[in-house]
Amino acid sequence: MSRLSLSLTALLLAAPAFGAGPSASEQAVWSLEDSYWHYVRDNDLEHYRTLWHRDFLGWPLSSPEPVHKEHITDWIALHTGAGEALKSYELERLAAQENGACVTVAYRVRMVWAAKDGSEKPGALRVIHSWMRQPGGQWQIISGMAAPPDARGH
Repeated sequence: MSRLSLSLTALLLAAPAFGAGPSASEQAVWSLEDSYWHYVRDNDLEHYRTLWHRDFLGWPLSSPEPVHKEHITDWIALHTGAGEALKSYELERLAAQENGACVTVAYRVRMVWAAKDGSEKPGALRVIHSWMRQPGGQWQIISGMAAPPDARGH
């Protein structure tokens, strides 16, 4: 290999790839998705509710019909009412797309719910949330949907 080719190769390997990483807005929203699941794990419904826009419309897996903000904690109450607490979770970030004042993220979450007797119940969901930037820069979920894993468990 010539000296010029080696130099060009070294330059290309050292140069950052433009557009390859998530935008600052996408990073902020992914961080909020982590907060979302921390709040669920800690059963911190007060902080959990702050993530949701007052005009939210979505379709949680636990509901036969779409819901508004006043029902966003119902799925958590189903678990806590049965004596379960979220023991652990793992997010698999699949996609993020920024469009003006909105960022939509899609991911899988694998979780383990623990019962009072110590037994564990694994679960998984596919989730899509659209976050809207509010005046002042705060992000809130404006819409979303959850679905069971596909036939392969993904």
